[in-house]
Amino acid sequence: MTDNVLKTAGYKCLAEKLGRVNAERFIALIIAEPFDYTKWREDLYEGMGVRELSDKAQKFCDEQEGR
Repeated sequence: MTDNVLKTAGYKCLAEKLGRVNAERFIALIIAEPFDYTKWREDLYEGMGVRELSDKAQKFCDEQEGR
């Protein structure tokens, strides 16, 4: 996947989930402040057990199927 294709797919995903205005706001927020994606990912599931993580993943999959 090229960088251009990835950016386009990412924006499309954001716009579908957040709407165009909020997708633009999100991008502006990320650009405006220092953001360490790796650190964010490390902290995202901190303190969450395997069962809770599995339940969240299943819920997300179920919601995607119902779209």
